[in-house]
Amino acid sequence: MSRSALTVAQARRIAIAAQGFTDTSATAVTRAHLRKLISRIQVLQLDSVSVAVRAHYAPVFSRLGPYDRTLLDDAAWSHSARTPRLLIEYWAHEAALMSIQDWPLMRWRMREYRHGRWARKFVEENPGLVDEVLAAVAELGPCTAGQIEAYLEREAPGRKGPWWDRSETKWIAEALFSSGELTTDKRVGFSRHYQLAHKVIPADIYQREVSDEEAVLELARRAVGALGVGTEADIRDYFRLSAGQIKPALAALADAGEVERVAVDGWGVPAYLAAGRTIPRADRGTALLCPFDPLIFFRPRVERLFDFHYRIEIYTPAAKRQYGYYVWPFLLDGQLVGRVDLKADRAAGTLNVVGAFAEEGRDPVGIAGPLAEQLVSMASWLGLERVAVGERGDLVRPLGAVLRTTR
Repeated sequence: MSRSALTVAQARRIAIAAQGFTDTSATAVTRAHLRKLISRIQVLQLDSVSVAVRAHYAPVFSRLGPYDRTLLDDAAWSHSARTPRLLIEYWAHEAALMSIQDWPLMRWRMREYRHGRWARKFVEENPGLVDEVLAAVAELGPCTAGQIEAYLEREAPGRKGPWWDRSETKWIAEALFSSGELTTDKRVGFSRHYQLAHKVIPADIYQREVSDEEAVLELARRAVGALGVGTEADIRDYFRLSAGQIKPALAALADAGEVERVAVDGWGVPAYLAAGRTIPRADRGTALLCPFDPLIFFRPRVERLFDFHYRIEIYTPAAKRQYGYYVWPFLLDGQLVGRVDLKADRAAGTLNVVGAFAEEGRDPVGIAGPLAEQLVSMASWLGLERVAVGERGDLVRPLGAVLRTTR
């Protein structure tokens, strides 16, 4: 049934369902579950922070429940013929894991990097080094930037590139990754091991050509599906498309009847609803959300959907942080009702709740029980023995009381 208007509550329910939070958790998560989830949410953002758990593992736990993280490792970096890799790294949102089948959809972005974007000037000033890096990777096989640099024996100690103290070799390797000539073969810890892309990506995928227009149209289609409903800005952000790309793509999808243009109360700009999307009748979905979860990684949308102001405070001086270093919003029955600052102490076997805060107008006592259940589940999933509660926030006292009764 065609709709012309939605309430915010309806839009929120659609968004949560589209992201897979209303499905029943699997009793034993399998490779098939992971494949289905990726086809739904499209991307798992990568981030180096590991204060609780690395970002790409968390959205799977939030939707499917506890699972063996080696399942995701194998999906992303396997070389087994029995379990070929399902995922590949690229700039799909930020740095992210995406379906390896979709790598050709990013060729337009690779061409942009090659012909005019990030690090172009540096590459042009070091053409010999580009060829040398490619030759080194071909000779070494999977290798880090440091291993490439040592192999080339090119750089004097202390010679560094322009930003982030990256060596010139690292800059070239990253530029070649962005242009699609190198990819990630594996990660050890969080260190990327580069390999020639055609040696990692199956030939039928690597050789597939997709026009820029077709690729952008498909990415817009995928973004609308993952969001359920979203504004032009929301849809653009999912795969970091430009305004010039998204406008004709949405027009084409609307003309084809694949999306409906709708008004959402209070949003002030048109939204686009995936055709055939049903509206859940009740608020559902309970989960801890890492800062880079696809449901919340575009902060303006979070405010429109949930009336929830959220910012990462990692780079904020400790004394000026409002909530904490690495704060996880808590989704309870389809509402963002609180947030917790989490830190895993693996040596002590403890998941530390450094701070816990209820949103204004929410009952801390009512939140504490479901939150404790999620925290205990997370601790067990991470191989930790206990949950310890700190002193910051109005949720710590009721949360601590509930946790004491569960020991």
